[in-house]
Amino acid sequence: MEWSVVGRKNNNAVDLAYSADRGYLEEPSSLRLAAQDVALSRRKQGFESPRERQRSLALMTDARAWPTELRLHKDRKTLTVTFEGGESFDLPAEYLRVKSPSAEVQGHSAEERKTVPGKRDVGLIEVLPVGNYAVRLVFDDMHSTGIFDWDYLADLGRNHSTYWQDYLDELAAKNLTREPAARRT
Repeated sequence: MEWSVVGRKNNNAVDLAYSADRGYLEEPSSLRLAAQDVALSRRKQGFESPRERQRSLALMTDARAWPTELRLHKDRKTLTVTFEGGESFDLPAEYLRVKSPSAEVQGHSAEERKTVPGKRDVGLIEVLPVGNYAVRLVFDDMHSTGIFDWDYLADLGRNHSTYWQDYLDELAAKNLTREPAARRT
């Protein structure tokens, strides 16, 4: 029954907290309640139980997509994403823009999802890391609210032809075009 943070070993309070978490202390008991408070406090300080540590390791080694390289091409029209295992996808900026996971594009439900026209010439200005799980893409039309996590990028790559055809079909059904609106002078 070890709790650890950066290799430090447990003490009696931690043993008591572990026992409280596992339900080994009888109720009602002020000792049990105190032990639960210690357990909560230790978790807030970054300590984790063996079971929590095992669960964390299992999540990290899950079959989740993990990139080894993100490369924005010089023309800023394509983002190449390479994942562990060798999968590599060239994702056009237009495709990423119209499939942005932002609420502006996806809405808050399937009924609110928008078909975004006129993005044929869109480019990427920046690729910004978001923690260790995603990137925020900034487009030259100033759209910057989509956070693309690794699984979403992998999904976009694996299903590119299907998603792209669905998008083209939606444009046609709504009498919209990929061409940008004419600029006013």
